[in-house]
Amino acid sequence: MAKLDPAGFVREVRQEVARVTWPTRKETLVTTGLVLALSALAALFFMIVDWIIAGAMRLLFGLGV
Repeated sequence: MAKLDPAGFVREVRQEVARVTWPTRKETLVTTGLVLALSALAALFFMIVDWIIAGAMRLLFGLGV
């Protein structure tokens, strides 16, 4: 069974964090902008699809006429 070594664990965590390649501020802002833009685009797409399906249902079933 492995020994419990909190100091060793902290030492290993610090070593792993030192190896991580962190994004620059510019990379973070560009990625955030892309996520927001694509989310807005997806929302617009689904809004239009929903509007088309609702219109087709109104025509098919004669609701709201």
